[in-house]
Amino acid sequence: MKESGEVEILLVEDNMDDMEMTLRSLRKANLANRIQVVRDGAEALEFIFCRGAFAGRKFENPPKLILLDLNLPKVGGKEVLKLMKGDARTKTIPVVMLTSSKEEKDLVESYDLGVNSYVVKPVNFESFAAAVQELGMYWLLLNQPSKS
Repeated sequence: MKESGEVEILLVEDNMDDMEMTLRSLRKANLANRIQVVRDGAEALEFIFCRGAFAGRKFENPPKLILLDLNLPKVGGKEVLKLMKGDARTKTIPVVMLTSSKEEKDLVESYDLGVNSYVVKPVNFESFAAAVQELGMYWLLLNQPSKS
């Protein structure tokens, strides 16, 4: 991944198999040319807020989409979402919660915190690949982001 700040997708995923499936699906749809992968919520916050290992990143170049796992080590997905959506600089970045949780409380709380979409990970690769490709196409190519 280039350090130039040209990240289109930030993938926050601690499960290696899910990470590989997501990356493979994005590559298949030609959407993975500028992707950054982080493995836990603390690293995600460092990237998003240009701190720690990512202090050299420019805040003016946010990712166009964040694919966020719900259950992450160090800082959970809901806490990452809460901190992002509570900051004027990052609240308009689209966030898709990609999770295996079908719990109604997780779904409701994620939407209450400002998630743009909540997607339960399909178990087979073909369904998962199709879902990731459709998400990427929509958020990167069709969605009209806010200019503020």
